[in-house]
Amino acid sequence: MKQVIFRFSRIMLVCFVSVLFLLAGLVMQAGAAEAVEQQGLVDKARITFESFMRDDNFTWLHDNLHEARGLLIVPSLLKGGFVLGASGGSGLLIVRDQKTGQWSQPGFYNIGSVTFGLQIGGEAAEVVMMVRTDRGVEKLLSSSFKLGGDTSLAVGPVGAGAKANVLVDILSFARSKGAYAGLSLEGAVVATRDEWNKAYYGKDVRPTDIFVKRSVSNPGSAQLRKSVAGAERGATGK
Repeated sequence: MKQVIFRFSRIMLVCFVSVLFLLAGLVMQAGAAEAVEQQGLVDKARITFESFMRDDNFTWLHDNLHEARGLLIVPSLLKGGFVLGASGGSGLLIVRDQKTGQWSQPGFYNIGSVTFGLQIGGEAAEVVMMVRTDRGVEKLLSSSFKLGGDTSLAVGPVGAGAKANVLVDILSFARSKGAYAGLSLEGAVVATRDEWNKAYYGKDVRPTDIFVKRSVSNPGSAQLRKSVAGAERGATGK
């Protein structure tokens, strides 16, 4: 009788452990599936960034990348793409560590406003914002803020021999259909996408966890961060 009970207990234990492994696998698969959309944005942001780096209109951005405190990349900014007919889109932020020079994991953001539009036609634009000051980074750690209101903003210099002596928190660069777009982001609202950050890192995280504590990571961002670091090294010759 004791042997029967012992064997039954072993069988139950094996079944229990098997169920735990099965559930763990399902949770991991669900997490991976939930992050597909987020990873897609990370990949698009890398493609957008690399495209800007190859564009002669944005030579200044490439040459001064080492001065950036952060980069906010919006692969597709759409007219009527936010709410109530306003323009907007999804983007991500990476922040450069001033001591180590390493770029952080990405944090996800929404950008939207009823006031800005493309000045050269077209319904979509690619945008790269260069955060130049600690103040600019600090604002991006909050849940939301207004460009040009809570931070100083200017359109970045474009074209051959472009120069910038303007002291602002953020410089914006934009293209529409592969050409330079005179895009004004004055008054646009930038807000964190907490649910996207949670999906990408598998737990609730705040911007400070990503950019200050750097306590979360996702290997899917490696190519983006490698691309940005490579462009920075190319500009400085290091």
